[in-house]
Amino acid sequence: MQPVPRSLFLLHSDLKFQARTREAASKAFVVEVVASWNALHTALQTSGLVSLAILDPYAEHGVQSGPAPELRALLGAFPSTTVVAAVMARSRLQDLGTLGEWSVAQVIVIEEEDAAAIRRLLQAVRGRPLQSVLERSLPEKVSGSAREILSAAAEVATAGGQVEELARYLYTSMRTLHRRCGAAGLPPPRQTLAWMRILLAAELLEQPGRSIESVAAACGYASDSGLRRTFYDFLGMSPKELRGTGALATTSSAFRKKLSEVAAAPGRGARLV
Repeated sequence: MQPVPRSLFLLHSDLKFQARTREAASKAFVVEVVASWNALHTALQTSGLVSLAILDPYAEHGVQSGPAPELRALLGAFPSTTVVAAVMARSRLQDLGTLGEWSVAQVIVIEEEDAAAIRRLLQAVRGRPLQSVLERSLPEKVSGSAREILSAAAEVATAGGQVEELARYLYTSMRTLHRRCGAAGLPPPRQTLAWMRILLAAELLEQPGRSIESVAAACGYASDSGLRRTFYDFLGMSPKELRGTGALATTSSAFRKKLSEVAAAPGRGARLV
């Protein structure tokens, strides 16, 4: 697997705000300033699941026109991308409700946010897409220990990490990680990490216009052939077939079935709940 940078796309003309955002992002994100809605749309088509976009909701239109229709279209096209709207204090109050209805994750007033406040915001919102995928993929009842391991595995998977990184993320040894996975009713660590990776890939596959090559790169695969092989090994399907059945729903169903098989294995018992 290859390291996957966490991208932060910034569509905002205020240079001071751009500088504060870069300072806040530090080494946690690769910041890319984009000049237009079209440029942002293009960038998101090849970005990872944990990408963030901080933007001026009035870009290319002006405050009096209300939030840009391009923003609403962007949110519909990339539902797994966390979008933060950065507005001026003089923005219209009625627009805040509109942004909430459109599923903007957060609205901030740029005159009131220093680099430290923006850094706290980034930490708070960056894990939302991962948690959303997990909530839609897990059985109804999952133990706290299983959820902790799976959340960590999702984080490591989005960064292109291996099972050794998962052990370090959980502050444990490889041997202990194997025991923890078994006790929580999960597959072995390497399989658990692979399942998280294909769940994230399935979510990206559902985005219109996404190529299998861009999905593979966003999930840490050196080439699309590696991702195709993983889909076949775990699901018996090609990316095209998976898209035709509803990628995330199909993959989630297969993952839940795998968890049931692990829980029902001799000597395991039902450890998920």
